[in-house]
Amino acid sequence: MLIVAPKRWLYYLSCALFILGLSISVNGQTCTNYGETSQTNSSSCLCPPGFGGATCAQPGCGGTIFDGSSRSLAQLSASSAGFANLTASDCTCESGWGGVGCNVCTTASACQVGYAAVHGNASATSGLNGLAGLNDTMVCNTAPTVWAAGELSCQVNNPTLQAIYPLQSTLNIFRTLNGTLSPLQNTTGTLLSPSGNSAIYAQLFYAGVEQFFCSATPCTQTESNTSSSASNTWTCENLSCTCVPNATFCGGVPLTNLTSTINALSGTLVVACDSTNTCQFQQNTIAQVFGSQGLAMEGCVFGECVTQAVIDTTNATSSATATSGGTQLSGGVIAGLAVVGSLILLGLAVIAWGWFIQRAARKLPFNGGQGGGISVQWSDLSYIVQLPHSSLSSLFTKPTASGGKTIIDNVSGSIEAGQFMAILGPSGAGKTTLIELISGKTKSGKFTGSITFPPCAPGHRPRVAFVPQNDVLPPMLTVREALTFAASLRLPESLPASSKAALVSTVISKLGLDGVAETRIGATDGTGRGISGGEARRVSIGLELVGCPDILVCDEPTSGLDSVSAWRVVNVLKEVARGGGVGIGQQDLKGHRKGVAVICSVHQPSSRLYHAFDSVLLLSNGRALYSGPGGLTPVQYFMRLREEVGAGADVPPYEEGYNVADYLLEISSESPNIPRMLPGITVPGEKGLVSPTEEKDDRRMDVEALSSQNLELGMYAATFLTQLQVLCGREWKILTRDKTLFFTHVVIACVLGVFCGGLYYQTGVTIAGFQARVGCLFFLGSLIAFSSLSALYNIVEIRPLFLRERSNWYYSPTAWLLSRLIFDVIPLRIIPTIAVCTITYWMAGLAHDAAHFFKFLLIIVLYTLVMTLFNFLLGTLFRNGGIAILLSALSALYQMTYAGFFVHLASIPPVLRWLQWLCPLKYTLEAISVNEVDSGLMIQDTLQGVPVNVSATLIMQLLFGFGIHNYYRDVLVLFAFIAGLGIAVIAVVWLRVRERL
Repeated sequence: MLIVAPKRWLYYLSCALFILGLSISVNGQTCTNYGETSQTNSSSCLCPPGFGGATCAQPGCGGTIFDGSSRSLAQLSASSAGFANLTASDCTCESGWGGVGCNVCTTASACQVGYAAVHGNASATSGLNGLAGLNDTMVCNTAPTVWAAGELSCQVNNPTLQAIYPLQSTLNIFRTLNGTLSPLQNTTGTLLSPSGNSAIYAQLFYAGVEQFFCSATPCTQTESNTSSSASNTWTCENLSCTCVPNATFCGGVPLTNLTSTINALSGTLVVACDSTNTCQFQQNTIAQVFGSQGLAMEGCVFGECVTQAVIDTTNATSSATATSGGTQLSGGVIAGLAVVGSLILLGLAVIAWGWFIQRAARKLPFNGGQGGGISVQWSDLSYIVQLPHSSLSSLFTKPTASGGKTIIDNVSGSIEAGQFMAILGPSGAGKTTLIELISGKTKSGKFTGSITFPPCAPGHRPRVAFVPQNDVLPPMLTVREALTFAASLRLPESLPASSKAALVSTVISKLGLDGVAETRIGATDGTGRGISGGEARRVSIGLELVGCPDILVCDEPTSGLDSVSAWRVVNVLKEVARGGGVGIGQQDLKGHRKGVAVICSVHQPSSRLYHAFDSVLLLSNGRALYSGPGGLTPVQYFMRLREEVGAGADVPPYEEGYNVADYLLEISSESPNIPRMLPGITVPGEKGLVSPTEEKDDRRMDVEALSSQNLELGMYAATFLTQLQVLCGREWKILTRDKTLFFTHVVIACVLGVFCGGLYYQTGVTIAGFQARVGCLFFLGSLIAFSSLSALYNIVEIRPLFLRERSNWYYSPTAWLLSRLIFDVIPLRIIPTIAVCTITYWMAGLAHDAAHFFKFLLIIVLYTLVMTLFNFLLGTLFRNGGIAILLSALSALYQMTYAGFFVHLASIPPVLRWLQWLCPLKYTLEAISVNEVDSGLMIQDTLQGVPVNVSATLIMQLLFGFGIHNYYRDVLVLFAFIAGLGIAVIAVVWLRVRERL
């Protein structure tokens, strides 16, 4: 908050306002005003024009600058504390001369008359390099342009300065461009510049008494001439200043002693004058007090005695210099442009590479799909889940194994291509775990055994499609669009789009979805209208069928469905098993399509559903009680087991007409002592049941190797660019069909923009107005930090769909992230942000020019990207959305604390101060604040009757500690945040956001 006591303000203004000095300290020399000891007389000094006396401390009074050491000087005055006072000396300028100290010529004849009075009829070009014999007529140049060496004298009029120092302040500046061309070089006792370089001498007079003097060298002169105005700018290096001891500014008034401040001035000095006789005295420290334009000097008079020969000889060169007017780019601008250019080139290179790979993939010959014809055999399959320690240390460390629970216990079985198998058993029997192992899903437990896929060669894994129990589908797509999306990503690039569309139509027909093909799927959790549950289950199956799998595995496909819907689903699966694919599957030598092995876990099928299965695997507590043909064969097996093995007490009798599936579930649930399936037991009319353990061959492979190999050998069917195109197409359809989220963001942004703009409407240039400006900028940054929370929610909401599609190798996580970045950040983050900031910016009356407005928008957009990626990171890092939202809100509060608005960053204890470098809002607020005050913003107010007219830059530094040159640094830091968070998001998605069962 900008609440400063009036006396404290006066202290700031007295100590920081008058940083007007321009000269180096005397350093023990006897000559002041940067005079130099005469080489011919060590007891006298060579003084800058307009000064004289033994130590160059007395300004000239009357006469002309050609009088040199013979010129009359202002006398010491008791009323001025013993200082020479031009006003008290009542100096009267001779005709043709003016300015404070009578150093500025005003008429063309004044120079010739003054020169002749000292040198008689001697040529004015005498001693001037290379100009002898030319036009030696001496003229008075009254323009800001300097040809050789000239004086200017200005009044320093600043309300705050005059409030504290009410008398007249005047600044005299002598500018030397080339002393060898000035007739003053022949003046006795006069020093034009140190070592003959281009230079500036400056003296500030208050009430006729010199307060401090300055020097800067070397200098360059630049002119700019346009149709509407002309300007002259002097830029000098190595500025140094010296305060006159005990002068009014330098200790004469102890409360406003500026000696140390003035003596510390250094760096670059700029004196810029225009055609209205107004000049600006610019230096870094002065700009912090009086604004970027520096200290204004009004009523300036220019006078330079120079021969016409000098003007004629150097006019062409000076004109060429005058038209340049260009400025060099700073290092920060160049670095920023290099970063942006590199990112653009990198993006173009990636697009070109993706286009090349896509074209090459589309030219490859299509291999026909080769769906079906693969059998599955599993032998001695076991799976154990490790149990963690239930101790306090487990909250902070990775759980360690302390035993385990057996889920699957030495299970063996097989299924031939074209067969339809049901895995039965009560809840907790291990059905889902078994089919997940067969499907190659990543499991967290420990498993052993072997799974083979005859006739596949060792090391080769067929396409195994897995349909989960829960339907996770895109609600805004129609059935046909969802299947087309899957076909575009799961079928080879070389397959024409027309063939993919025909395949989708075939799948829709086989699944009996023609009536709802153009209907949106809707929310499958019952919260939105769409297709029915049975139709959603068939769509889930269709998403796998379009990939032409070799093996199809379904986890309880009939769960939650009525009997009619369940029968339709089972009938479709049986047709898939018999038909083998849906359009481009592999055919045998007779032209018949090879079958697909279909495995389903079923909880409690009806009698009709049960008899649709070709084979049955019965599980109980992870053990296989039966594995073989379906129908009544399992009943006969258990009856023979009851009679021959002597397990009659454990195997209940079968009642005629009883549902076989219910009978089997009763056995697996209520008869825990029944042994696992034994080899060699035969049933009349059936082939002997052979234990799969006897059919092991050399082509089996370990389950753990299979699951890891699935990740290594899993190749995306579509190229990266195609993945990105298809994903962007889906995101665009979702955005255009569900306009609620987009329009809500935009409308809220407009409402907040009007509210914020009205709250800070047309902030003034007073102290309170400056507080309102920074408060407005801080409000906008905080608004972005909190509004980006919706990006986190979107990630949490879409996560299940991404996990399902990624586990089935639809697309690369990087392609998914890019599509989300394009269709989440641009419409839901950047557009609303631009809306709220644009409305607020112009209503609040911030810097009214295009350059500062777009620089402001650049920072805001960069910060929006930073916060969006940060919330992406939290949304992908934590499965629990509540934890992610909590951390995001806490991080926003942390950023508000370290942004520099509520607390001065330098006042934070060092042990906590380093946290500011990890705060993106700090760089954002600093950049937009610097951009605002860099527009030349001046604070104009009154404190206890004292007018305040200072640069907002000074106030910004005093209250917030922001660096006035840090804009482009902050841009680069925000780019670094974007790059770092982007890499972190990609790494987390690749490594952590994956299906873990």
